[in-house]
Amino acid sequence: MGNMRDKLPLISMVAMQILYAIMALLNRAALVKGMSPTIFIFYRQAIATLVMSPVAYFASKGRSNRSCMGFKAFVWIFITAFIGVVLNQTMYFEGLYLASSSIASATSNLIPAVTFLIAAILGLEKVNGKAIVSSMAKIMGTIMCVGGAICMALLRGPKLLNTQISSSNSLILQLVGDESSTWFLGCLCLFASSCCWSLWLILQVPVTALYPDHLSLSGWMCFFSTLQAGVIGLFLERDPVAWNLSSGLEITCIFVSGILGSGVQFFVQSWCISKRGPFYAAMFTPLATVITTALATLFLREEIYTGSVAGATAVIIGLYIVLWGKSEELKVKVNPGLEYYCVDKTTQEISDKNDVEQPLLANNCINKIDL
Repeated sequence: MGNMRDKLPLISMVAMQILYAIMALLNRAALVKGMSPTIFIFYRQAIATLVMSPVAYFASKGRSNRSCMGFKAFVWIFITAFIGVVLNQTMYFEGLYLASSSIASATSNLIPAVTFLIAAILGLEKVNGKAIVSSMAKIMGTIMCVGGAICMALLRGPKLLNTQISSSNSLILQLVGDESSTWFLGCLCLFASSCCWSLWLILQVPVTALYPDHLSLSGWMCFFSTLQAGVIGLFLERDPVAWNLSSGLEITCIFVSGILGSGVQFFVQSWCISKRGPFYAAMFTPLATVITTALATLFLREEIYTGSVAGATAVIIGLYIVLWGKSEELKVKVNPGLEYYCVDKTTQEISDKNDVEQPLLANNCINKIDL
């Protein structure tokens, strides 16, 4: 029994990557069938609000140090919800529709590198002279991730599998009017989604400082994003028929994404991080790309290009280099004459617990809440 408990984090993380892959495939299938991305975001966040709000309420009920939301906290949470949820998911679903589920899954591996890049621009991440190896690893890993993303978008190479989709359901193509650049626009949208998610991670620094109740914060973000997506949907989708859920696929996507993607996933990932640390959880991210690509090839007959495979491989390798650099940075000794030191089990446990509340590549305290 004890041995099985030791394997639970491994089993949980593999199960979560399978869940990510299934959600990517279901969502793309529903988008190709004609579901509006904006309406999908509204329904998904509404379901997530219904799931998270009772959990947050009962978790904080009777707590003496319950957080109160002031006007400043309200503004920060509202802006963060728009960037991290509405804008992020809008770009993601546009990219998922225009490109493919396998490319969307591969692009998610860019998030640690993009987070490091934005944090460095904002001055939150600096090159440490005492840990030059780890700093260079993060820089080189970031370059490899970005280069791989460019390769996926521009150097597709020979097509390994053919498929054609109707692009009339894409808001981006309706604005641009050029269907010949479908793949490139999809990759740009997915890259923009990664930037939004990375910025969301960094914005958690001021948000959690003003409102440190993480479960309640997650519920408020789900609620605000529901309102924002609803308002945007009313402007973009004037036809009331578009709001009807006309197929079992659409209903399945909404409930799977809202309950499992925004509810169960939050608790499972938080539990795994508390047991093994954030880098253990991050190591499994590329597994979702492999599973998604395999399932998309079998069931959706998606376009697979040699250049896309090479670019995705570069992104995954770059991700591991960045993660290695960050893990080595945590071992830097304060003494200027020594570069590394060994930590005992107690110190490592404290470091892991503290790092749970940090963005993957920034040095400020936040908590990653998946919405």
